[in-house]
Amino acid sequence: MVKINKETIKYYQNIAKEIKQFILNVAYQSQAHHLGSFFSAIDLLTVLYFRNLKINSKKLKDHNRDRFILSKGHAGLAFYSVLAKRGFFSEKELIDNYGRDGGKLGVHPDKDALPGIEVTTGSLGHGLSIGVGLALAAKIDKLSYRTFVMIGDGECNEGSIWEAIMFSSQHKLDNLVVILDYNHLQGFGRAEEVINLAPMADKWQAFGWQVKQINGHNFKEIISAFDAIPFKKNKPSVIIANTIKGKGISFLEDKLESHYKRINKEELEIALKELK
Repeated sequence: MVKINKETIKYYQNIAKEIKQFILNVAYQSQAHHLGSFFSAIDLLTVLYFRNLKINSKKLKDHNRDRFILSKGHAGLAFYSVLAKRGFFSEKELIDNYGRDGGKLGVHPDKDALPGIEVTTGSLGHGLSIGVGLALAAKIDKLSYRTFVMIGDGECNEGSIWEAIMFSSQHKLDNLVVILDYNHLQGFGRAEEVINLAPMADKWQAFGWQVKQINGHNFKEIISAFDAIPFKKNKPSVIIANTIKGKGISFLEDKLESHYKRINKEELEIALKELK
């Protein structure tokens, strides 16, 4: 694996920037919402897909491929855009199908829509339970693949999340990795005001997980965390990534309305300039 240095960091930053610009254009053309969630997650997804996931777009059924589940399915466009950039399907296919009448791609991932989507998600709290099942199956079948699941902090209000967390620890699933997109905002307000789960890291540790807390937009910290997986033998790993909803776009950053807002032509041009 390539060492972490300035050139390595710049490489992933440039990929992320290209994907962000692409997301903005698709979001404008389709009048998509959930932009804030796309931009809190995309730096993490970029490093994961271009450095750490053991996958091959030409070998979709490889039993030992790593699995990724976007449990916070409303960030689907960010996920689709990374898959397109990684070669699972063309960017044109994404543009033609996302959020359009008769198109294959809705807001939330559908496993039957396009290659590379392992699980249909969107009903919050379900993706982690599926990921736990995949990780347990790998242990039973003595396969080496790892399962990565991205969840949101608002999603942690779901009781099924904590049931899955307890089960994973009990069964020593050190082939399971949760990426918590901790942007502190959910559909109806700040996460701490809806249901306060702080201190988040202490809760995961108390449930038997090995925890790393990082800045989810600092590429050196992201790379270092992913490269260190699993953090401890016989323990599932969680990366608590402190992120900013709408990161990089001034009129979206850390704003509740970024969860629902659709951008107009003028806003598109402003956002694209800010991401240069």
